[in-house]
Amino acid sequence: MKYIKFITRLLWWIFNCSQFASLGTKSYFQKGILITKKYIHCGKMVRVEKNCRIEGIKRYNDKYFTPKIILHDNVSIQQNLHLTCASRIEIGKNTAIAANVTITDIHHPYIDINVPIEKQDIEVKEVHIGEDCKIYNNTVILSGITIGKHVTIGANSVVTHDIPDFCVVAGLPAKVIKQYNFKTNQWEKIL
Repeated sequence: MKYIKFITRLLWWIFNCSQFASLGTKSYFQKGILITKKYIHCGKMVRVEKNCRIEGIKRYNDKYFTPKIILHDNVSIQQNLHLTCASRIEIGKNTAIAANVTITDIHHPYIDINVPIEKQDIEVKEVHIGEDCKIYNNTVILSGITIGKHVTIGANSVVTHDIPDFCVVAGLPAKVIKQYNFKTNQWEKIL
């Protein structure tokens, strides 16, 4: 059985490698809702579970974009990720993303009340997620956000601002609730 799984994934990799911007060895994407492979730069041993939408937006209204989605080595993504990118979304190595997470570098403004929100030009700002992070179920990460190294984001959080290295965040909006203190070598609660 293990041999069949290995052969299946190897064949998938062989047939799909040329469709990605880059695809590292032992990386595998299960069938997704929408995956724009040509915008994905994928390191080694990346695993993406089923029903994900990983979409690069090349054009919106009359504006053109150059989307770049970077998944570094050993990124693991559970089912139902919704990732939309018009500029750049980068996920650091060894980062694990649980089910039903949304990550976007796109904001739909509502400036002009005479134009439906979906028809207004989008605003884009890059998203960077550091290495060794854990992002739990139902988290939303908005455009323009940088998340540091070794960060845990609690379930159902909405990340609206940058997050420093070595901390735990949770809530709506997400706030730092613990941070690692290198002087005491302990995780400390933030009041």
